[in-house]
Amino acid sequence: MIKEQELEQTDVLERHSKGMMMAVRIHEYGSSEVLRYEEARIPAIHPDEVLIKVHAAGVNPVDWKIREGYMKDNNRKLPFIPGWDVAGTVEETGSLVSMFKKGDAVFARPDSSRNGTYAEFVAVPAFELAIAPSRIPMWQAAGVPLAAQAAWTGLFEHGRLERELSILIHGASGGVGSFAVQLAKIAGAYVIATTSSQNVDVVRSFGADVVIDYTAEDFTERIDKVDMVFDTIGGETQTRSYEVLNRGGRLISTVDIADENAAERHLVTAKTFLMISNGARLAEIAELINKDMLHVLIEKEFPLHDAKKAQDLSQSGKAAGKIIIRVEESA
Repeated sequence: MIKEQELEQTDVLERHSKGMMMAVRIHEYGSSEVLRYEEARIPAIHPDEVLIKVHAAGVNPVDWKIREGYMKDNNRKLPFIPGWDVAGTVEETGSLVSMFKKGDAVFARPDSSRNGTYAEFVAVPAFELAIAPSRIPMWQAAGVPLAAQAAWTGLFEHGRLERELSILIHGASGGVGSFAVQLAKIAGAYVIATTSSQNVDVVRSFGADVVIDYTAEDFTERIDKVDMVFDTIGGETQTRSYEVLNRGGRLISTVDIADENAAERHLVTAKTFLMISNGARLAEIAELINKDMLHVLIEKEFPLHDAKKAQDLSQSGKAAGKIIIRVEESA
């Protein structure tokens, strides 16, 4: 008697042989109700690209923001596939690609202007790829590329964080914040982190020197002065952060700068940034994971057909660490 699992595998192979895959797509902008689990064409690749068989995809706030239409003026064509964090294996390489081969375990943060990773396959330019860290399972690796690179880019490429400088990190239990705490400590900085009461121990385990429960304490009263603020929250938290910066200090934010004149008034600099993915940077991050110096905090996993629940959790703002969509159960 043929087992149900074997029948499902037969269906998958038949679907792929016809050039089709299962994916979650958006046909119109709106709430999570617009997400559709359906068949779509397996993407073709250009000479400088790699086709990845997706094992897992990471869920990020940019996913639901794009779904709601925050960036609909960038000429993105409907329908499209969301999701811009991936770990999987190389299925096919373009004619110009020599660094990767079929079967390689890889991870990447694909360009968000293209179809994403809530799918069985995704096409990614080779320069965005790196070999996935071998120390952790593939489904965990899917939670690394966007968040870890955003933390790295903000801290070092824009913030110029150095050894013995002091830094305040807001949202330290979130996807980006949890990596920021660890990377700042690896760099030798003195790290002060804010989080909610239920995540204090988690943030402390990542090496923060001081952890402030923002539900019980006002960080402006607890902190004297710091050299840098890394802000993943925005709003009032960002506004009040100027009060704790040393003169000449830097506020680096993953969200918009609300008051463009605040930095000048406080004699500091403030900037937001867009993270451009880079395979070489991602390879360095993978090496830190393989050396057990950098860890991935996972909040919850969902199967591909439950992408709606995954995005709803992300949008709630209550997730500690990363949310993962498992595309292939063997990942």
